[in-house]
Amino acid sequence: MGRLFDALFGCWHSHYSFPITLRPGSRRNKAASLTGTYVVCLDCGKEFAYDWTEMRVVSDSADRSRAMRALTTKEAA
Repeated sequence: MGRLFDALFGCWHSHYSFPITLRPGSRRNKAASLTGTYVVCLDCGKEFAYDWTEMRVVSDSADRSRAMRALTTKEAA
């Protein structure tokens, strides 16, 4: 029920901050734990993981798993 309410009346997340990349070894929030980079919705303050190489917000589980595979192959190389 909460998702339906958010879909109809919630934030559309159309205004993002510039991508923020955390330094290695620093404490990471939930959004930055996936890629190390995140953006913040300037309207509601929600944080989203950001894929710097694809230059887009990582939003659903399929995007998250693809981003993790890409990061894993880069780190292994």
